[in-house]
Amino acid sequence: MAELTTDDEKVEAIKKWWKENGTAVVAGILIGLVAVFGWRAWVNHQDQVGQNASLAFEQLMMATGSGQHDSAIKQAENLVNQHAGTPYAALADLALAKVRVEQDDLDGAAKALRSAVERAKDPSLATLAALRLARVLIASNALDDALAVIEQQDQGTAFSADFAGLRGDIAVAKGQTAEARAAYEAAIAGNAGLSRLIELKLQDLPAAPRSAS
Repeated sequence: MAELTTDDEKVEAIKKWWKENGTAVVAGILIGLVAVFGWRAWVNHQDQVGQNASLAFEQLMMATGSGQHDSAIKQAENLVNQHAGTPYAALADLALAKVRVEQDDLDGAAKALRSAVERAKDPSLATLAALRLARVLIASNALDDALAVIEQQDQGTAFSADFAGLRGDIAVAKGQTAEARAAYEAAIAGNAGLSRLIELKLQDLPAAPRSAS
């Protein structure tokens, strides 16, 4: 732009520039304000959702801990329906599975645990749910289904020793003593969570046949 020599020329140039660009400037400011306030509103909404889900989960835990099965089931289902996008949904599935087991409803427990595996955003939580699912399936004598869950979920994580213990349980149920012994020994060596119980199971196995000399 050529050098302006008078104030009048400067004013006229500003007016001309504003006439050509004013609409775009105002629109940009409005868009920016909408983005800022929209983001804040979204964050506040997410915080509120998280707080509501947390409160609902606390109430669910209280119902579960006090043995109020009907109330716990209803609360778990409501939490899952209303807060499916939060981490609490998978935790609600785990709580629901616990109640179902206490009611001897192993099919219902398995369903809840499968849901927890699918919902869990944290891989460790998904693995924990899978571990419990395998136990429920073994208790239901669905041995092949349990083994499939183990094979899919055992990815060398901190739960591998626990999965090994379950492989031993499956082998025992199938009458595969050698496989059971190897699995239990691997579980003990890996410091499985129930190592003492696994040691007892190992001791209860028939003695290994002696090799011919």
